[in-house]
Amino acid sequence: MAECECLAKCAFFNDTMAEKPATANLMKKNYCLGDSSNCARHQVFAKAGGQNVPADLFPSQVERVPGILKALGML
Repeated sequence: MAECECLAKCAFFNDTMAEKPATANLMKKNYCLGDSSNCARHQVFAKAGGQNVPADLFPSQVERVPGILKALGML
């Protein structure tokens, strides 16, 4: 199973979820191991670069991606 190229440096998992390892591991299975295209953070990373991924963006918040990209002038 392929691991997302962002996982090692992902602020969400390394900072936000650091105190919740069990929940983080479940989320990693869904968003980081295998197909990461459903991860909102990865979607922003792929189109706008890692520096433009909001710290408060959860992997499940794909509905926020168009607004983030629009604000960055990417849409």
